[in-house]
Amino acid sequence: MNNAFLTNLSPEWVESLYRAWLGDAASVPREWRIFFSGFEFGAAEPGRAGAAMTETPALKHSGVQTLIYRYRTVGHLLACTDPLSPCLLGHPLLELSAFGLDESDLDSVFTTRSFLKQRATLAEILATLRETYCREIGVEFMHIQEPAERQWLIDRMEPHRNRFLPGSEERLHILEKLHEASLFEAFLHRHFVGQKRFSLEGGETLIPVLDAIVRGCPDAGISDMILGMAHRGRLNVLAHIFGKPYENIFAEFRDAPAIDAAVDGDVKYHKGHSVDVDLPGGRVHLTIAANPSHLEAVNPVVEGKCRARQDRFGEGGAGRVLPLLIHGDAAFAGQGSVMETLNMSQLEGYRTGGTIHIVLNNQIGFTTPPRDARSTSYATDVAKMLACPVLHIQGEAPEAALHAARLALEYRQAFGRDVVLELLCYRRHGHNEGDEPAFTQPLLYRQIADRPPVNRIYAAMLAEEGVAADLIAGIERRVQERLESSLEKEPQVLSAGFQDAWSGVSREYSAAPVETSVLAERLLALARQLAELPAGFTPHPKINALIQRRRDAVVTGEGIDWGNAETLAYATLAEEGTPVRISGQDTRRGTFNHRHCVLHDVNNDSTFMPLAAVTDGGARFQAWDSLLSEFGVLGFEYGYSLETPQGLTIWEAQFGDFANGAQVIIDQFISSGETKWSRASGVTLLLPHGYEGQGAEHSSARIERNLQLCARENMIVANPGTPAQMFHLLRRQVRQPFRKPLIVFTPKGMLRHPRCVSSLAELASGGFREVILDAAEPGHVRRVLICSGKIFYDLIEEREKREGNATAIIRIEQLYPLRGDLLDEILGQLPTDADAPCFWVQEEPENMGAWGFLRPWLAERRPGIRFIGRPADCCPAVSSHRLHAEEQAAIIRAAFEE
Repeated sequence: MNNAFLTNLSPEWVESLYRAWLGDAASVPREWRIFFSGFEFGAAEPGRAGAAMTETPALKHSGVQTLIYRYRTVGHLLACTDPLSPCLLGHPLLELSAFGLDESDLDSVFTTRSFLKQRATLAEILATLRETYCREIGVEFMHIQEPAERQWLIDRMEPHRNRFLPGSEERLHILEKLHEASLFEAFLHRHFVGQKRFSLEGGETLIPVLDAIVRGCPDAGISDMILGMAHRGRLNVLAHIFGKPYENIFAEFRDAPAIDAAVDGDVKYHKGHSVDVDLPGGRVHLTIAANPSHLEAVNPVVEGKCRARQDRFGEGGAGRVLPLLIHGDAAFAGQGSVMETLNMSQLEGYRTGGTIHIVLNNQIGFTTPPRDARSTSYATDVAKMLACPVLHIQGEAPEAALHAARLALEYRQAFGRDVVLELLCYRRHGHNEGDEPAFTQPLLYRQIADRPPVNRIYAAMLAEEGVAADLIAGIERRVQERLESSLEKEPQVLSAGFQDAWSGVSREYSAAPVETSVLAERLLALARQLAELPAGFTPHPKINALIQRRRDAVVTGEGIDWGNAETLAYATLAEEGTPVRISGQDTRRGTFNHRHCVLHDVNNDSTFMPLAAVTDGGARFQAWDSLLSEFGVLGFEYGYSLETPQGLTIWEAQFGDFANGAQVIIDQFISSGETKWSRASGVTLLLPHGYEGQGAEHSSARIERNLQLCARENMIVANPGTPAQMFHLLRRQVRQPFRKPLIVFTPKGMLRHPRCVSSLAELASGGFREVILDAAEPGHVRRVLICSGKIFYDLIEEREKREGNATAIIRIEQLYPLRGDLLDEILGQLPTDADAPCFWVQEEPENMGAWGFLRPWLAERRPGIRFIGRPADCCPAVSSHRLHAEEQAAIIRAAFEE
């Protein structure tokens, strides 16, 4: 390159090329590598600036820079992280010859730019790189796109790789935690033979890792840690991190009654727990979320709990509450909920300031080896979607594991991003203690059988380094004595469920009326306030017209549509100091264009949320368009609701049957969480439902499936028929003295139905009505139709066409718990079956909808009741508008003629 060429170059372009060379010398052309190497070499040698440099030294200097970059990028391939496999001694990508170097260069001095010593021999550079990236920790971080984050990690790993080496007292503490973990499992194995416990054996290093993170929380500014994990090792974590008394755990193995002062509805390795831990730097509140057997299902629940607590703390809350998730290797790679949860990490409505993920890699999933369980090199590769650091750690190197754990905590607090620790270990027994793993992995389990546990390995290492034998033996003896002395103790009574924020919430369902009406003056004032826009804000003309129509409907007292009534419900709650959070796909606008709670300026795309302006008493109104996920987002909102009993937390499905993708959350958490774990929730689900010729996937919210989950007053399932009913239902959800999940079947086409409107008087008086009679003269009725939802409007229109008042129409607005007393009262006003035949009318096929669930209740009251609707089918609805119209007309005709 001559001077004329250089003078014609853009300085900015040369600077960008130089920065690229600093990051990866191999990423720029050969002649530029020589140029930049010579530039730095000359700048680093006093008296040599500007001196000519031959091509060979320059290329070697460039080769060293490339070697450093290569170790940072692929050094993890040589890391000795698998306790069951020999360490690799070399890799072609890291041979000196690959960089134009050889052993004769080992004593040559090069500029490093990154190490503690700015100039070092090649031998020193290699030693540092191998020590940092190729021992018990393999680090993947060069995929991180933010240079500052990469440099932050480099600065803490390369020059200061020994800064986390534990002192003598901490080493003894590590040994104690390892003994606790290992001896606990052996004790259970001896005393409770054959019982499942999903042992941690082979992965005991998890306990000192978690212990180190907890002890590091006060100095990091963390006051709360919420942990989610599956069953493997859970009892060990409960005992040695959460301090659950040994005697309580032993009592669970003996199946002792009522040891947790609440209904025990689940196995011992699914239960949650919470505790305050006092540490030298301050108190930390620890929570482990209850979870089902469905692997990775608890992940979004934990994130939702953390976000709610962070929101409650306000500014800086993300730094105070730490989510920590423990995964299995096969599940982390295989379960889609992992990706859904990771995708929330940096989203404004769902982020929690970074999660520490620990993948406990047993190197097997039940009986399935890694080659059949994933298509990636590492079980953790899915986490690279976040461009976050991944540290692979030898599971029998506890000191290295603590180093990685502290680095992970520091990184999370510094950048508010996720970080992944993978502990490579093994599973000493089968999937459970009654399973024989040698059936399918005979060679692997022959090797494991001969391997000493990590507490013995670490104790032996300390002995070799001069720690007194009686000191080591004394630690083990004290742990064993605690276990033995707890075996015959009575279990302690532990609080469960309704504590702290839940202390004022009743455990008992009640059908007593709840006052939900709002004074007309307040509604009018709120309607006017919601129609006020900031100066200079220009919404879309159609939206501006909608806003004015909504205000005018309240002013005139007539024609309040669904979106208006729903908005007023949120506004009144927010004004009263009740926080409201609603999220889902396209929720801010509403899938069916009815909500518009966030307005957009057509000139600059700025946004305005009218409901945010009416909040009071520290309450917030939040509306979030979610990621395209059902499982993860509903799990998140369920978790949020667990922490906010005094708030209204809503998840809205885009279409009702899209909740299929979240069925695990509905089945395992929402419908049964209270009876299994004494964890109540007031989460509300809005599931759009209605037959309008849109096909099988956009018609049914699967009423039948939701009702099938109902028993013992565990949930409320409603199908409100008017805007006023929706207004009162939403307000009732947070005004009633108890909390139960609420599932609401919401309309689609009915949102703009000219008859589906309410008056101001209906909002300003009364409350939610579970059963409603529509009959002009009950004593003259000759036909009784019972229905729920949208079909009511078709029936009243048909009744009007026939110009008769002899047909009574009963709307069941709350499908569960069914208000049998109200139904009896209404039916008592009407003639009996002999004089007025009774029919259940629904849009859904006979094997779907509410009929199958309600039939025994209805038949008990009207033995002759008959069904009118679509015939049983394997598909909810047709996709042809013509066929739909024909079927619908036949149903309505049959309702009046059969």
